[in-house]
Amino acid sequence: MFPTSLSKGLVGFGLIPSDFIGSTGDTIGGFGSAIDIKYGSFKASQGKFQGTFVVVPDRGYNVEKTVDYQSRRHEIDFIFTPYYGAANLTFSAAQETLRLKYKKTILNFDRQNKKTTGLTPLAVREKQLGYPVIAFSDPEMPIASSASPRLAIDAEGFVSNRDGTYWLSDEYGPYIYRFSADGKLIQTVQPPNAFLPRDASGALNFTSEAVPNTGRSGNQGFENLTLDHKNQVLYAMLQSATIQDGGAAKTTNRHSRLVAYDVSHKLVRPKLIGEWVVPLPQSSKNKTRASSEIHYVSPGVFLALARDGDGRGGDEVKSGYKQADLFTIAGATDIHGTQFDDPAYPISPGGNLDPSIKPATYVPFIDYLNATELARFGLHNGAPNDQTLIDAKWESFALGSVNEPAYPDDYFLITASDNDFISTKGISIGVPYDAGLDVDNQFFVFRVTLPGALKARKGV
Repeated sequence: MFPTSLSKGLVGFGLIPSDFIGSTGDTIGGFGSAIDIKYGSFKASQGKFQGTFVVVPDRGYNVEKTVDYQSRRHEIDFIFTPYYGAANLTFSAAQETLRLKYKKTILNFDRQNKKTTGLTPLAVREKQLGYPVIAFSDPEMPIASSASPRLAIDAEGFVSNRDGTYWLSDEYGPYIYRFSADGKLIQTVQPPNAFLPRDASGALNFTSEAVPNTGRSGNQGFENLTLDHKNQVLYAMLQSATIQDGGAAKTTNRHSRLVAYDVSHKLVRPKLIGEWVVPLPQSSKNKTRASSEIHYVSPGVFLALARDGDGRGGDEVKSGYKQADLFTIAGATDIHGTQFDDPAYPISPGGNLDPSIKPATYVPFIDYLNATELARFGLHNGAPNDQTLIDAKWESFALGSVNEPAYPDDYFLITASDNDFISTKGISIGVPYDAGLDVDNQFFVFRVTLPGALKARKGV
């Protein structure tokens, strides 16, 4: 069912320090939520690779409560020199394999040119008609409050388009947004009713601070976003199951939903063209390993990033599961347009999948916690809890071609961590803070063989 895929190991490591300040005056942490390679920037020369990462943070430093953090993206230039040696590098030398340099920050605005916010949405803005293009009409939108009707975004997924626009997925909606190159909202995609958070009365309630009666679970929205660039099909997946599908508990929330939209016509509302069930991995105690990112590989085949919350900045020092896995929807049941898009008809009540549905096939692929591989780059898993400890929250993927004719199916898989803005010298919306720990934003680069993978864009 899967072409022969192979991991050739960890070949690069880099980081952005936890206290790095961007052009807005804020700490730029948290951006491992989503990464992409800027179109046309990826170049290879004499064994080195360079380009620009576009990286997206989530809703800002919010350990105590959500904050008025404007959605944004950063551009970071990189020079990558793969390391294939067997000898263990020092932590400092390892960082020379992937050298990173901050470039700029672009802020996001809604359709009324107002700043977006990271505050949990306590109100709902009614539908608004798009003008002059009806396809740009907005559905009900999550807003901070009736008194402050600014669009609330908890950004988690990102893919860029050739024309400079980009798609952003969020957890509050869970919605998908298209923005212009300069950060202005263009279009909003609302998923089927089964995904939408509703209270017992059936009303929309987008807050992440209350458990909905149906729809996405709190902070478990569209964490995953990817694009089949060739066919212009956009895929988004929930981090775990909806409430009606078993999402109220970690032991029953493994059946996530993946949706596909045709986005080939920019002046036409994206059309839902597919929906599948993806069974996420579980621990030995039957607790779901929620999905933090997916990446389109080839027709029907995707990478998925599943992990625990342990490591540097996490719940425990030693991590037990961090993997880039593979799944395929080939042969899986397409449930879009069926009764299952109505929350009254769950796909897996109590975590038990409806027998009429065949789920995607999910298999393990790359283990981030391989001790030998970590040691080659001066890293480790488990005590001591220092700068060389692997980060807890890995949440993003990007692919770049190895550019070797002898290995046409080889790619560099780049992955980055979300440090949750944890810094002892942080700045949040202009206000200094001390989170009690420094957690850098770490980057890994693996070399992988992915037969049949489509080059998303020329040079990438």
